[in-house]
Amino acid sequence: MKLIDAHVTNFRSVDDSQPFTVGQVTCFVGKNEAGKSALLLALATLNPHPLTPQKLEKERDYPNRYLNDYKDRHPDADAIAVTTNWKVETKEIKAVEATFGSGALSSSTVTILRRYEAATPEWKIAVNPAKAVAALLKKYGITGATPDVAKATDLPELHAALNAQPTKADADNKLLAFLSDKKRLVVEVEALLKPFLPTFMYFASYDRMAAAANIDQLKQLAAQTTTVDDNTRSLKLFAEFFDYANVSLNDISTATTFESFNAKLRSASNKVTDQIFKYWSQNIDLEVLVRVDIAKTSDPAPLNAGLIARARILNKLHRADTPFSERSAGFVWFFSFLVKFGLIERLGKPVILLLDEPGLTLHGKAQADLLKYFEEELAPSHQILYSTHSPFMVPPDKLLACRIVEDRVHVDSNGRRMPVGTRVSAEVLSRDRDTLFPLQGALGYEISQSLFVGKHTLLVEGPSDIVYLQALSHELKRRGRTHVSRNDKLQKLFRERFGNQFQTVREYYAAHEHAVRIEDVSPWL
Repeated sequence: MKLIDAHVTNFRSVDDSQPFTVGQVTCFVGKNEAGKSALLLALATLNPHPLTPQKLEKERDYPNRYLNDYKDRHPDADAIAVTTNWKVETKEIKAVEATFGSGALSSSTVTILRRYEAATPEWKIAVNPAKAVAALLKKYGITGATPDVAKATDLPELHAALNAQPTKADADNKLLAFLSDKKRLVVEVEALLKPFLPTFMYFASYDRMAAAANIDQLKQLAAQTTTVDDNTRSLKLFAEFFDYANVSLNDISTATTFESFNAKLRSASNKVTDQIFKYWSQNIDLEVLVRVDIAKTSDPAPLNAGLIARARILNKLHRADTPFSERSAGFVWFFSFLVKFGLIERLGKPVILLLDEPGLTLHGKAQADLLKYFEEELAPSHQILYSTHSPFMVPPDKLLACRIVEDRVHVDSNGRRMPVGTRVSAEVLSRDRDTLFPLQGALGYEISQSLFVGKHTLLVEGPSDIVYLQALSHELKRRGRTHVSRNDKLQKLFRERFGNQFQTVREYYAAHEHAVRIEDVSPWL
């Protein structure tokens, strides 16, 4: 199942976000305190992953200014915090049709929501019980069914009609056995689709791997499936590091010869170096070294007993290696992030990643590397929704995948400021300048790069200046004098897109009365 849109309501600063669409990778951009974290947290409560549990709590999460009026505002049912729509994919439709026949699902879109005080998500599925009944009768070879059986409108009704027949054929008994524990069709379809519903993993703090760890302690943490406290997360990540490198902790601790012992450590070092530096372009002269040796008694516990694993980084340019913990904060963050999410990518289970402000300690170029990792490694298997303030975390070639988040205020006739709450919009060109700053920064950087490439570049203030220059240049050309050369490549791309309908960009603008959508012009800008 793929998440296609969401709608957050009654959650902290979000009275009503308005429905917003999401893609495979979606970026939320907004000022501090705009409500980006609230949006991601609300989504996380829909179907949280066990390792990142999130739960709706009325006193904490319901908008505080309305808390005392909760029962008056929601007299019939608890408030809805998040509503989502999902596309049911082909394999999931086939799973339903294999049991209840073609047409049992009357829509490939499913709505799933979460209310306060509810133990599980609430599903809304469009089903067609009449088609399911007809398909089951055909599947079990029941022909010439009695009127009561043929007119059954749901599974319990079909079971009752078959059971009421005085005489039953083998086919009737087989279908009765199938229907014996079945509830209404919508309930049965929900049970079939539930395993395909992704869980949500929300991350606001990003663990950093420890530089050294006791092997016996790592084994215990590796076997631990529940959440760990803050003090042991960095050690747990060290255990996951060995898993990421496909090296067994048991193999290391039970190795009886130096060569086999060294080979496994070298394998871990090489594998992790290759994987990490595929995306870390800041310094290509680094290499990850993994060492395991006997503890030194003067080291602090638990590093003073047993076997100790140490991660070090070798700088081949300076011919020096340093403990992992002494590298730059950006590198340690990037390394730890790739280890953690590399393992998530391997789970083979549907997971949606909700990342709150990833990559804050990274250089702008390293943030671009992180976006590349999102696209190439995570996005093929998982949807990613993340928030950012950084222009370098905004994909300039995919601005339409960004969502603008604003905490809006209404000023009444008396000048009083009244909160409207957090709103989400896909209109990336129609909001205030402060909110749009990361998008403008990303687009400006991208444009400036193309300006640097050009041998002779003329930058003007606005479209009218271009029109004047084109008119003057055309007249100079008509008189046989030096004129501004046309961008033949741009014109070629323009005509490939629009054919002969418009000859120039100016004609296109004029025909559309300046109402040009960015998706129309972005391929040839």
